[in-house]
Amino acid sequence: MIHGPDADRFLIEGDEEQIAQLVRTAKRVAVLGMKTEAHAGQPAFFVPQYLAQAGIDVIPVPVYFPEIHSILGRPIYRTIAEIPGPTLDIVDVFRRPKDIPGHVEDLLAARPRAVWFQSGIRHDEAARRLAEAGILVVQDRCLMVDHRRYARAS
Repeated sequence: MIHGPDADRFLIEGDEEQIAQLVRTAKRVAVLGMKTEAHAGQPAFFVPQYLAQAGIDVIPVPVYFPEIHSILGRPIYRTIAEIPGPTLDIVDVFRRPKDIPGHVEDLLAARPRAVWFQSGIRHDEAARRLAEAGILVVQDRCLMVDHRRYARAS
């Protein structure tokens, strides 16, 4: 565990250089709270759809929709920790701030390189716990916007 000011270096939402590096190198992104094709107009669907179209391996982790077995033609998982394969580069989170604490243990167990709370989503206590575990954290930013800004500029 990393405590105090040392953990602050993992809270990167204001560090444009680190964010640019993260978005440029991300190849595997799990999307916690992803919506289905029936919700195509909602950010929790069209942001991961954009990422998939940009060539990123998007792994759906919907919270609802128990009858659904795939989204965007990809198999779904019910927790981040059960996703097989190499380390996740980013877990993109589409959950209300009040729901974030219920996912922290799953995120810690999965040990992704970064956790990204989408625009309008911020939970400082959860972010601190993740940062103390050495996980990069971005809060209140849109991954699609930053991907367009940084990944396409490289």
